Amino acid sequence: MTVSRGELVGIYRKESNAKVKERLLLVTRVVNDGELPAHVTEDLHRSKPWASYWLHRYNKEGLKGLQNKPKSGRIPQIPLEVSARIRKKLMESKQGWTTEQVNDLIVHESGIHYHYTHVYRLLYKWGFKQKVPRKVHVNTASKEEKIQFKKEPRWF
Repeated sequence: MTVSRGELVGIYRKESNAKVKERLLLVTRVVNDGELPAHVTEDLHRSKPWASYWLHRYNKEGLKGLQNKPKSGRIPQIPLEVSARIRKKLMESKQGWTTEQVNDLIVHESGIHYHYTHVYRLLYKWGFKQKVPRKVHVNTASKEEKIQFKKEPRWF
């Protein structure tokens, strides 16, 4: 299936995904403009196998072949409505949460127990960041001591 250069340019302009735009640029320059894939990959700062892979996908599947395919992976054990409820509770609370407390909340809401490292991953995925307390030096001087230590101006 060949698409005219004008159609590819129109699709390129409408596309919002930068990686797909790069693949469209490769196809436009190789298929429609007749450039060598090796020269195009140099301009795009990509490898020759990368170009071969995407040109093969384009020849096999057409424009849909340039899109990202869904990634495989394990289906989340926590249902979406339960995870939304947990996130809402965490956001409404003004206190900090430990992974153990979040895990207890997950167990209470869904009955599923996770390892603490996976709880970190879930919190990051949900948009939470870890708060780390600043170091407090034991031997630091008090404010009064710091003021006394400052040099006083000399009036000659």
